Amino acid sequence: MAKNRLLLAEDDPAMAELLRWTFEKEGYEVVHTPSGEEALLLAMDAVPDVVILDWMLEELAGIEVCRRLRRIADTANVPIIMLTARGEEADRVRGLETGADDYVTKPFSPAELVARVRAVLRRVRPALAGALLSYGDIEMDVASHRVRRAGANVPIGPTEFRLLRHFLEHPGHVFSRERLLDAVWGRDSDIEARTVDVHIRRLRKAINVGDRSDLIRTVRGAGYALDRDS
Repeated sequence: MAKNRLLLAEDDPAMAELLRWTFEKEGYEVVHTPSGEEALLLAMDAVPDVVILDWMLEELAGIEVCRRLRRIADTANVPIIMLTARGEEADRVRGLETGADDYVTKPFSPAELVARVRAVLRRVRPALAGALLSYGDIEMDVASHRVRRAGANVPIGPTEFRLLRHFLEHPGHVFSRERLLDAVWGRDSDIEARTVDVHIRRLRKAINVGDRSDLIRTVRGAGYALDRDS
């Protein structure tokens, strides 16, 4: 069985050594760098299964590394956990809005970090394996590119498919337009944030046929979520 590849970007030698030892003991293949710039190059050279990023790194801050990884198509959906000594709510929000999947404040237990890495990998593994994603009465077969609702086929365009897939991988999570652009489009084009609204409307039209309930929740001032209580 192949090992999960973990990219660790941490510039504290003692912390890096502790985390390398901890995760290698848990069966991970760990690639370490203290440099933000090198972290980007390593991620593009061989896409990791998960990234652990310290907020403060040499050459390029971890939060900027996170932002850039989300703009690259190959790494747009790789789970990212931020490590930081910053405990203020505003910093946590900023880290999550930039694209981090989780946020761990120092000092922390290595066992807790291992548990958090396992949690994000469990969440994304169905998509990585090409398995069936589902929420409520919606099912998506990633491999065959088919969507069904209540057993009926749903014709859906390629962009709406990617958008729905992202929602199915993160049910209940509210995503801003900018975060959706990063995850679905890769942010490498001149697409405007309002374009997300157009594709949300198309997605709603596709999956909410007939008297089906609207599973896309609009959160005023925040974004959108896949939510049964929409």
